[in-house]
Amino acid sequence: MEQNTTTLIQDAKTNGMSYGTYRDLVDQMAAEGKSTGPNQTEALTNYTQLNSKRMKRWDKKIKIEEALAAKIAGIKKPITWLVLTESWCGDASPSLPVMQKIAELNPNLTLKVVLRDENLDLMNQFLTNNAMSIPKLIAVDDETESVIGEWGPRPSIATKMVVDYKAEHGTLTPEFKQDLQVWYNKNKGQNILEDLVELLPLK
Repeated sequence: MEQNTTTLIQDAKTNGMSYGTYRDLVDQMAAEGKSTGPNQTEALTNYTQLNSKRMKRWDKKIKIEEALAAKIAGIKKPITWLVLTESWCGDASPSLPVMQKIAELNPNLTLKVVLRDENLDLMNQFLTNNAMSIPKLIAVDDETESVIGEWGPRPSIATKMVVDYKAEHGTLTPEFKQDLQVWYNKNKGQNILEDLVELLPLK
């Protein structure tokens, strides 16, 4: 890993928010009719308000089976999950609550959230298909400061849905984005959970 990337990650880990602080920020932006980031539009405000409500629901509905929870609780290696996102990001609203539920199971797992548009140098080190797609999770081994995995911006099944839809229609429509949220609700975070567990040293 380049020294520049290492420094960027260290800075983001130091300055990153806890999940609780991020949730408070999203709620505050929603209440004030704003969004995070430099661009303030009615659409971004509406998405922020939607995400505030969605995350409240997701915080309550995520369930992790006992056997898997026990495995996660047994991880001995200190790991930070550093996540780039913004308040208006629709794919972040189901994903971050799942990340938090996992992190709550083990004090060796730390979840830190940073805003993409305040950390563009870091974001540009972790592009998805040359795009600044969020949420983007960077898994860091805290002992070696090395990146041990990446995830985002969507779980594997949702990613295939997006790729297939773009191949047929060229772009994502508002109707498709609504259908995607319906899928997230039906899946109950299980595909996100499955993907994220792959990043953990459970063996």
